[in-house]
Order: sequence, then structure tokens, then C-alpha cells
Amino acid sequence: MRKYMKNYQEWYNHIAGKIENKPFLLRLLRTFNRFMTVVMPIVYLTLLVTTYFQEGFGKQVLIYVFISATGFVILSLLRKKINAPRPYEEWDIKPLLDRDSPGQSMPSRHVFSASIISMACLHASLSVGVILLILSVFLGLVRVLGGVHYPKDVLVGYICGLVWGVIFFLF
Repeated sequence: MRKYMKNYQEWYNHIAGKIENKPFLLRLLRTFNRFMTVVMPIVYLTLLVTTYFQEGFGKQVLIYVFISATGFVILSLLRKKINAPRPYEEWDIKPLLDRDSPGQSMPSRHVFSASIISMACLHASLSVGVILLILSVFLGLVRVLGGVHYPKDVLVGYICGLVWGVIFFLF
């Protein structure tokens, strides 16, 4: 890992320094991260409630819950098995976001969750789903710039969410 990212510490400290020197950018980074972790579950619950009122407690509500939940559990088990260290554990960097627990960096569960919720919404509404998928990309960027994930962690989390989310369209 260090060979591939031999200048990671230098790169991160350079980027983090630019963000830290602009209080607006630092607040924006932290606010967006918090916003996404609060809003995405609300969006998901809204999707479930809306689907329930449109179709009743039927197959579609169960599909949205089952596919999302199984994906989350499988991804959580996978990341526990991989147990990849976080950037701040391997490098002498100070993350801009509050530090998460150690290890289990890969794949990003925040980004996976955002992308799987986005895919469920995409199934229900193309425009809402596309907007949420774009916001999920920004969440990945924020998690990298915040120093709590490597780029590959968020990319794998995003791709896993997209791939698992395709299952919504098969039912």
C-alpha cells in the first residue's frame, strides 16, 4: 500500500492545509458529511413510507428493505474481514472529520449506504435517484478529503452500492 501511495501523507497534508486555512471550506466539508449521514436515512424512510402509501405493505416495500439490509450486512461482514486500516492509522495525518473507529476502512460503509439508498430511489424516481447518486459521489470525496478513507475505499463502496442496487431493477 505504501508503495502505491508513497506521497499520500504529503498529498493529504497539502489538501488538508488548503481546507483548514479556509474556515468556510472546513465547515462545508464537515456540514456536508453530517448532512448526508442524517438526510440519507430520512430519504430512505420517506421512500419506504411513500411506497407503502402508494402500494400498501407489499412486495415493493419488502424488496427495498431486504435488498438494502442484506447488502449492508454483507458489506459490513466483508469490511470486518478485510479490516483495512484508515489513512490516519498508517500515516501521520490529522483528519479533518471526526475520527471513526480504527480499521474497517474498506469499503466505505457511508458511501455504500448512500449509493444503495440512491439506487432504491432511482428505481422509484429517475430524477431523485440521479441527484442522490451525484450527492453520494460528493460524500465519497468528502470522506477522502476528510482523511477517514482512501480513494479506493469510497470507490469500492460506491461500486458495491451500484452493483447491489441493480438488483432493485430485477424485481
